[in-house]
Amino acid sequence: MYALNSDQASWSTTLAMTAHVPRLPWGDAVLPLPADHDGADGHAPDEQLVTHSAHVSQALPADVYRALADFRSDPPTSGALLLTGVPVGDLPPTPAHPTDAVSKDLVSDVHLLAVANQLGQPVGYAHEHGGSLIQTIVPTHTGADQQISTSSSVSLMFHTETAFHAHLPRYLLLLCLKGDVNATTTLCGARSIIGRLGRSTIEALFEPRFRFAVDASFGADPLQGASPLRPILSGTVDEPTFIFDADLTTGADAEAQEIVEQVTSAIAEHAFSVTLHAGDLLIVDNLRAVHGRSAYAPRFDGSDRWLQRSFVVTDLAPSASARRDRVITSLR
Repeated sequence: MYALNSDQASWSTTLAMTAHVPRLPWGDAVLPLPADHDGADGHAPDEQLVTHSAHVSQALPADVYRALADFRSDPPTSGALLLTGVPVGDLPPTPAHPTDAVSKDLVSDVHLLAVANQLGQPVGYAHEHGGSLIQTIVPTHTGADQQISTSSSVSLMFHTETAFHAHLPRYLLLLCLKGDVNATTTLCGARSIIGRLGRSTIEALFEPRFRFAVDASFGADPLQGASPLRPILSGTVDEPTFIFDADLTTGADAEAQEIVEQVTSAIAEHAFSVTLHAGDLLIVDNLRAVHGRSAYAPRFDGSDRWLQRSFVVTDLAPSASARRDRVITSLR
C-alpha cells in the first residue's frame, strides 16, 4: 500500500514539468557479426545470435553503455531514451508483411540485441509474430485501420505493451531501419500523467478495479479473455509503475470507468512525439511510459517505414512455467 503525504503538492508540481526524450549519438562503433551465422533466411534470431550479441555488448560505445545503466536505475520523466546513428546495415526493399522472408545482413539485429542484453533478457510471445525475438514492423493493407503495430490509416492509441499479460516486457525497443517523416511515435511518461491527477483519482488507480483485454495482435477477440481485476498503478507515488491501454482498459464500475477516461484525457493533453529516422533506436520503459503512433500514408512500394521491435524482461525466472526457451507461450 502507498500513502500520499503533505509533500504531494510539490511532488505533483515537479512531475508536471515537460518531459522529453534524452538523445545520445551512437558514434562510429560497429559491433562484429557472428562468423557462422549468415542471417539471410529472415528467420527469428536463435540463441546463438542472442549469446553473440550479449558478448559483443561489452564493446558498446562507453557513452551508450553508461546511458543504458543510468536508464535502468533512474529513467527520465519521459520513460524513454533515444540512441541515434545506430548501424543498420544494407537493406532490401521494405517487406510487404512482417513474416515475409527478407535477405538482409545481421547488422541491425546484432546492434538491437546487444542493447537489449544490456537491459535484461530478450523475449518473444508465441501469439504475436510467431514468437520472434526481433519483430518486423511494417505497414500492411490488411492491418491499416486496426489497433495493431502494422496499422497506418489510424492513430495507434496510447498503451503499455501487452498490458493484459502476466509477463509483460519491462522494456520496448524500436529500431528504425527506414523512416517516414509523417509517422510520429507518441509518448507520455507515467509520472507526468500522475502529477496532473487529483488525490482521490491516484488512490483509486492503486486499487484492483481495472481489466485489460487481450490485444488483437495476439489473435484473440479483444472482447474476450480480459485479465483479472488489477490496479493501473503499482509501487509507490514516488516510484510508480503504470500499466494502461487506452483502447483495452475498462473500469469494473462506473467510477473506475470515469477514471480510465480521466487518464486517457491526461495522456492526450500532455503527450509529445518523436519522429524516428533510419538508425534511431527508441528505448521505452514499458512500466514508466505509454506510447502510440500517428496515422500516416504508406506507399507500399518497397520504401515504406520499417522498424525492428524487441521486448526485454529483467528476469526470465518469473515466466518459467509459461515459457519455452525465450518464447512466452501463455496468452495472458
